[in-house]
Amino acid sequence: MTRSPEWRKLQAHHSEVADLHLRELFGTDPGRGRDLTLTAGDLYIDYSMHRIDRTTLGLLTDLAHAAGLEERRDRMLSGEHANTTEDRAVLHTALRLPADTALPVDGRDVVADVHRVLDRMGDFTDRIRSGQWRGATGKRITTVVNIGIGGSDLGPRMVYGALRHYADAGITVQFVSNIDPTDLAAVLADLDPATTLFIVSSKTFTTIETLTNATAARRWLTAALGEDAVARHFVAVSTNAAKVAEFGIDPDNMFEFWDWVGGRYSVGSAIGLSVMAAIGRDAFGQFLIGMHTMDRHFAEAPLEANAPVLLGLLGFWYSNFFDAQTRAVLPYANDLARFPAYLQQLTMESNGKAVQTNGVPVDTVTGTVWWGEPGTNGQHAFYQLLHQGTRLVPVDFLGFAEPTEDLPTMAGNGSMHDVLISNLLAQRRVLAFGRTTDELVTDGVPAALLPHKVMPGNRPSTTILAPKLTPSILGQLIALYEHQTFTEGVISNINSFDQWGVELGKTQAVELQTVLDGSGKAARPMDSSTETIAGWYRSIRGRL
Repeated sequence: MTRSPEWRKLQAHHSEVADLHLRELFGTDPGRGRDLTLTAGDLYIDYSMHRIDRTTLGLLTDLAHAAGLEERRDRMLSGEHANTTEDRAVLHTALRLPADTALPVDGRDVVADVHRVLDRMGDFTDRIRSGQWRGATGKRITTVVNIGIGGSDLGPRMVYGALRHYADAGITVQFVSNIDPTDLAAVLADLDPATTLFIVSSKTFTTIETLTNATAARRWLTAALGEDAVARHFVAVSTNAAKVAEFGIDPDNMFEFWDWVGGRYSVGSAIGLSVMAAIGRDAFGQFLIGMHTMDRHFAEAPLEANAPVLLGLLGFWYSNFFDAQTRAVLPYANDLARFPAYLQQLTMESNGKAVQTNGVPVDTVTGTVWWGEPGTNGQHAFYQLLHQGTRLVPVDFLGFAEPTEDLPTMAGNGSMHDVLISNLLAQRRVLAFGRTTDELVTDGVPAALLPHKVMPGNRPSTTILAPKLTPSILGQLIALYEHQTFTEGVISNINSFDQWGVELGKTQAVELQTVLDGSGKAARPMDSSTETIAGWYRSIRGRL
């Protein structure tokens, strides 16, 4: 890509616009605040506060065309094996296709399979929510505990928190992911075994963290209610019926998903069972409809008006031409507190790659570091660096016109939500335009303080607004970021759907466990640092 004519044109253009300030860009193009916006589904997206002009957008879309983005997108959506290193289709978008469509892949209609599982999920959660399904003692289930890790935790945990206002059946969902025993212990401390249902989410039913936690939870349950209670208090999300049955879960209570669903893309599958238990099958259906709405926009909109494509290209612009190493996601909605963590896995596991699909090292920058916190908390933590630090950090602001809850202000004559959104608008404005020395002098700032109070501005941001945080709009947001992640991966010609870097550490952790517990020796020679630390650990644990 870096040897293409499109890249060379973009490089030459960058040298022309790199030093332009957003003040100048808005001054010479007064319509950009109106024109550099688009609507995708229910999302209103303003990308006018980026360090681009209209020529930049054309050159970036030319680059996308040169990379074959449309062809790669269409092949993925049609079920071709876009995950080349594992020879798999990539069909998280099939999880939200309407039931009356068909998509044959490798000899099966995947849409029929998806809706068969969704119907089973709906029937099961209806029974939980109505009280028809009861625990071993006859009591109603009031707490669902999701045991999983990675995509089997981050997705449902984030969605449940975001949609807590739609939890209408008196069911609370808790999440356990960390193999640190304090995670499980803290969740179980206040629970009643008789009213608790565990969902064990593991595709292979061999994930060490998940199975360790599930086994400990099983011991907790059977100590109180006996072995026969397992079948009424444990269900599984998996594809390994034999392992599920061995654990003591009735395979009839196993909910399937498929190898064409990557973990970080799986919240719309049976991995979302805990969410459905809380909000119900209808609201979960709206969540899937929202995702499909954005899928259609991504598939149908021309590149120059395609929201995930434009946002992916802007991300690529900053990482490759401005050396921006991180990107902040700042939701002005406390219910989206876990959204930045969810996006960390989605983007960094997908695009943290150093070789192209053909095995050749990449010639572009990949793998932006994603992070963030809700506003206004972040304003009192790290916005100082955003405004006056030496690092360029592009920002995504997320906000909603209507709150899910609102209260009057201290004076009692206004809305706290209005105060929240006024902060969002103020922060993006100060990031873009800053505060000049002349303006500070006019305001009467003493000369000695002028260099300390100057705000350089020219810090880029995207603003994504929606009417309200609903299941459908949350689905649209998730799919928006999924497809912009794919866009950046295509431009760099990497496979965004494998994660080999995660696997080696898991393998070596299993090998080292016997060294730490004193039951064996390492399968391969250890380095002196690891050997010394292992010896220190055993001595503290009394296993020398």
